[in-house]
Amino acid sequence: MSLKATWYQDKLKKKAKRGFNGYPIATVTFYGPNNQLANKIAVGIIVEEEGEVTALQKWFADDGDIRKDAKAMTEMLAFIAQHSVMSVISPERILGCPHEEGTDYPVGEACPKCAYWANRDRFTGQLITTN
Repeated sequence: MSLKATWYQDKLKKKAKRGFNGYPIATVTFYGPNNQLANKIAVGIIVEEEGEVTALQKWFADDGDIRKDAKAMTEMLAFIAQHSVMSVISPERILGCPHEEGTDYPVGEACPKCAYWANRDRFTGQLITTN
């Protein structure tokens, strides 16, 4: 990973570790085909308590991990700054499949391209057992 990409990753982590500092809030989520490779970033901006996402931007990587892509990380941080974000929420792990239910595959079904997430809770990473 380039030094520049590492610097941007560290900057994002520091913003998230500061905790709640008021609104607007940016939610930064990484998605990937498994729990090791992120190929999508989604950032949502919420401007008030109990508010809806007012701005949403997504970045994709065709090859490799998007967290190591200095250009994507730069653009993501610029998007956050553009919206005068006071707080950042970002889980430290990949939070699920990059494909969108209802857009890339039918609602209620597992993504056919990301077998890793098929029977897995995206928040805990644990396998879901069915009886």
